[in-house]
Amino acid sequence: MHELERQYHIACAPGDVGRYCILPGDPGRVPAIAALFDDARQVAYNREFCVWTGTLLGEKVTACSTGIGGPSAAIAMEELHKCGADTFIRTGTCGGIDLAVQAGDIVVATGAIRYEHTSREYAPLEFPAVADFTIAGCLVQAARDLGLPVHTGIVQCKDSFYGQHSPEASPVSYELQQKWESWKRLGVKASEMESAALFVVASALRCRCGSCFHVVWNQEREAAGLDQRMSEDTSTSVRVAVEALKRLIQEDRAANSK
Repeated sequence: MHELERQYHIACAPGDVGRYCILPGDPGRVPAIAALFDDARQVAYNREFCVWTGTLLGEKVTACSTGIGGPSAAIAMEELHKCGADTFIRTGTCGGIDLAVQAGDIVVATGAIRYEHTSREYAPLEFPAVADFTIAGCLVQAARDLGLPVHTGIVQCKDSFYGQHSPEASPVSYELQQKWESWKRLGVKASEMESAALFVVASALRCRCGSCFHVVWNQEREAAGLDQRMSEDTSTSVRVAVEALKRLIQEDRAANSK
């Protein structure tokens, strides 16, 4: 294999990855995802990008970590696409905003607020960041089949983690806090950092992308004095992503056989 075929950041070349990819943020989660594949093996690990490839239902599939935030997630998607991938499921964590969203629940994004900058280098602000309809449906059904509480709706995506959690410390606290109040009034389900970029990049590449999240905490429930317990076990969102991918593979096969 000619070395120039290998992508600069993810260190993969065509043949290393499958058409279907699961994208966690944390490299440490990739082996746990790969454990749910058949015949999985690590094919690359460079920077924040840990890549394992195996099979599901006989179809070649890949798990690739993206690190934190839109820039590195966009790099992963771009380079995986150059290696042959066209279908992506982002799985990760989020913080709840809507009071009905509790720690330990699953959130499936139908769209994302582009309160970040990566997506602006792919599409004007008027262009919406929306999940692929078929993937979102598979994620919701997978969560329900697993008996997990699931919420669907808009998520907010930002570049600064501490801009959310300590907005009062920022020189632009007035803007951060006013926008946060808007998200609440609009019924936004949760806050995270990658979906807006991934949805828009997927549109630019003519790919499919969806996302599901494990809710770690809901700061609005805390502020309202509602009971909750922090939940950091991400295994449920991983299972949702893998089961949804199985459903998607089956649906694709059925559609292609017609």
